[in-house]
Amino acid sequence: MAVALTSAPALFAQDELNLYSSRHYDTDERLYSDFEEMTGITINRIEGNADELLARMEAEGENSPADVLLTVDTSRLERAKDMGLLQSVDSDVIETRVPSFLQDEDNQWFGFSQRARILFYDKEEVENPPQTYQDLASDDYEGMVCIRSGTNVYSQTILAALIEHLGEDAARDWAAAVVDNFARDPQGGDTDQLRGIASGECDIAMSNTYYFARAIRTDVDGLSDDAMENIGWVFPNQDSFGAHMNLSGGGVAANAPNRDNAIRFLEYLTTDSAQEYFSAGNDEYPAVPGVALSPSVAELGFFKPDDLDASAIAENVPAAQRIFNEVGWE
Repeated sequence: MAVALTSAPALFAQDELNLYSSRHYDTDERLYSDFEEMTGITINRIEGNADELLARMEAEGENSPADVLLTVDTSRLERAKDMGLLQSVDSDVIETRVPSFLQDEDNQWFGFSQRARILFYDKEEVENPPQTYQDLASDDYEGMVCIRSGTNVYSQTILAALIEHLGEDAARDWAAAVVDNFARDPQGGDTDQLRGIASGECDIAMSNTYYFARAIRTDVDGLSDDAMENIGWVFPNQDSFGAHMNLSGGGVAANAPNRDNAIRFLEYLTTDSAQEYFSAGNDEYPAVPGVALSPSVAELGFFKPDDLDASAIAENVPAAQRIFNEVGWE
């Protein structure tokens, strides 16, 4: 399905777009170069940690050159909104293409790609792998679980989602029980959790799908072909609310000097070509329904995703961090 972007005056052909991005993937180069070739708009990039970018935009104030903010999680986008760093956008293209539950209720930020946060396990050691996120707290898995720190945004958003689904008290009990099941103190990134299974340090791990799909597509240190063959996966909660989805997205900066170009860029990110590249280039799931998956992502199989509103998840992140601190999930 072809998408017509919002029309722009001819003078935009030589204009610019100032992009502040915490997406650190070399494969995104194709996204930017295709947009520049298609529109004649030059993208000037500032890349860094999301929190650093938010602090920079706040310090720059009304004089900020930022036109678009891209991050790899909705909690930072929600924070940017709360800080007054984003503005509402009225775009028929985005409204039509991006499902409503992947948009901010005030149209200040939008999701453009997704990653399922699922469970992986050692096929030889785990006869009955957990089938739900709740199962991860079972005594059956004591001393078996590798997982990321409670300060990590991926950990925060899965707990934030469970708060929404189960209530805060049940989510706190879950987090405390998972801590009891740790095979080691939380450490490293998602790939390190998968390496923990490969090395035998743990039997079960939680990770975003795109880290595993990347290891299917290309060589990753510590994840040999034999190790990958021994790792199984479960899309949790398929009989209830579905597998949790982490969202990468963006919004137009509050003081964007090139607002029309910024909206045009966000609309471009919803096109089939851009959405397919999120999957082919970075092993993510498109946010736009019906867009083809790359072979590495498709190999993981079909599943029921959680369609919990992304705004609700973002709003629960502070409570999730508080729970992590309370139960000792450091």
